[in-house]
Amino acid sequence: MISFNYETDFKLKDEAIFSDWISNVIMSEGFKEGDINYIFCSDDYLHKINVDFLNHDTLTDIISFDYSVGKELHGDVYISVDRVEDNAKDFEVSFNDELSRVMVHGVLHYCGYKDKTEEDKKLMRSKEDEYLSKRS
Repeated sequence: MISFNYETDFKLKDEAIFSDWISNVIMSEGFKEGDINYIFCSDDYLHKINVDFLNHDTLTDIISFDYSVGKELHGDVYISVDRVEDNAKDFEVSFNDELSRVMVHGVLHYCGYKDKTEEDKKLMRSKEDEYLSKRS
């Protein structure tokens, strides 16, 4: 089950559309949907998690904790709404497009995609683009 949690004033306009879309991504990748929690928060909230759990003293748009078991995906995806907003402006895309990219990015990590090397980043971006084109 995909759930949405809010540690900020931001709220998704239509949770069901996002939930169905992410479920379809998971199924298309050959995985089973377990419990996936999206937590929307502020820069400060996510920065604290980044420092406390990953020892990274930087701002980021997303941190995902993967608790998957075999082919059943489970995890917590923390998304800074502040970062998504700033990145959307920087990349000259809509907030909704950037938010969708970050949301699918988190679940693609659970499917085994990485983004540490240039080659991995290209594949991740290609998968993001593929699934963004299928979003309602």
